[in-house]
Amino acid sequence: MSERITAHQLYQPTLYPARAQQQQVSQNSFKSLFDKELDSSLTISKHAKKRLEDRNIEITDVNWNKIGEKIKEAGKKGVKDSLVILRDVTLVVNAPNQTVITALGRNESASQIFTNINGAIVIDD
Repeated sequence: MSERITAHQLYQPTLYPARAQQQQVSQNSFKSLFDKELDSSLTISKHAKKRLEDRNIEITDVNWNKIGEKIKEAGKKGVKDSLVILRDVTLVVNAPNQTVITALGRNESASQIFTNINGAIVIDD
């Protein structure tokens, strides 16, 4: 009983996942990271949002962008919680999370003591 061995039986290719799928996954991961990095918008906590609404404080988009840029810069320098002082409002912002923790009117903040702050940003506009 002699079985014949043919050439195609000797070589059995290893099956790899399709390259297009691998590239798509890596591109999606890169794209999501890239988009996240470009997104410089701050998150406003419920507490801060309520404070801003209760005090009728409005911050322009230009100022939000400036705050976002400065918070990123402060985060790179190791600042964790920053006091952001604007003309009409004072904010406490967590730099690593890019989150506004609380907001006070400028007049209110004059008599307050801020603790656990390791950075301050003054924006005059």
